Amino acid sequence: MASFAADAFPADWEEGRFLGRVQRPGGPSPIIVEKGRVYDMAAVAPTVSALIEAGHFSAEGGRPIEGPDGLAILSPIDLQCVKAAGVTFATSTLERVIEERADGDPSAAAGLRSRLEGRIGGGLRTVVPGSDGAAMLKRALIEDGLWSQYLEVAIGPDAEIFTKSPVLSTVGWGAEIGIRSDSTWNNPEPEIVLLVASNGTPVGATLGNDVNLRDFEGRSALLLGKAKDNNASCSLGPLVRLFDDSFTMDDVRNAELELLVEGEDGFSLKGTSAMNQISRDPLDLVRQAMSEHQYPDGFVLFLGTLFAPIQDRDEPGRGFTHKVGDLVTIESPRLGRLVNRVTTSKAAAPWTEGIGALMRNLAERGLLARPAAR
Repeated sequence: MASFAADAFPADWEEGRFLGRVQRPGGPSPIIVEKGRVYDMAAVAPTVSALIEAGHFSAEGGRPIEGPDGLAILSPIDLQCVKAAGVTFATSTLERVIEERADGDPSAAAGLRSRLEGRIGGGLRTVVPGSDGAAMLKRALIEDGLWSQYLEVAIGPDAEIFTKSPVLSTVGWGAEIGIRSDSTWNNPEPEIVLLVASNGTPVGATLGNDVNLRDFEGRSALLLGKAKDNNASCSLGPLVRLFDDSFTMDDVRNAELELLVEGEDGFSLKGTSAMNQISRDPLDLVRQAMSEHQYPDGFVLFLGTLFAPIQDRDEPGRGFTHKVGDLVTIESPRLGRLVNRVTTSKAAAPWTEGIGALMRNLAERGLLARPAAR
């Protein structure tokens, strides 16, 4: 485990408890990392979802994995739905409005950015969504001709909650991450992701990359599905850090994420996302995700990002976009490092193992014979 821990785990990983999945000789297995040791939990519950729903958050009943360095690390979730909250930070709100008004054209973004920041930047950073102050700002922006559907979900009463990725389609630490081959303006979105049980209780957090295609979404919000949900376009990991006395929701609220993009062309981009600048509390976002919906196998929820890259990469005024081969590292002190290399969604490994394949595999291994231990 030493090499994997050195590459991906937080400094205090031997004190925390972590949940995830690895590829074993017979198939995928849930694991728990506790006191610096890795335990295969398949004999307790066949899936991460089943462990969570059984309330089994310790390594009790698991089988120690000796010499786990060579384990293939998978995305740390399985049957959970993958949801995301959008436009939850003032800076990213401005960038969404810019995308919309630039009609997906990065060359038109710089002038719009300067104008919008001067007119509404300060107001967005101080207003409470859904408040009387937000309603007053909305009326003023409508009068100025600056209102946008993105501002509606940024400061209105209802958060944007969308489905990011199908069940079992996410990729994990070390995997290639995909962008559409026909996208010319896109970026990573470094985020904290909550793991939530079916009863609405958040049980842990991990890192995520909610890859975004700015050209597609900028042309029309109705293209959100194409902008967000493509092969290998959602990464999570390395593992979920479970909440306990030493890691709580307040650690999420105060977390800082660092992003580094390293291109094969020598280009380098750094960015940060500070969760204390989020406009909506994480628990409110969980509540809104569940207000009219149920998730019997639980769900994960991307909380949004402060990061919105504007650094020019190739031509002045055209901003940042990915190139194939970019190495993307997302890091946070209590959650570790999520590392993925960029390719196209067409060139990424195809997603072939769905729910049916997982159930067949678990049945063949005799892991569906009894319910998870409680």
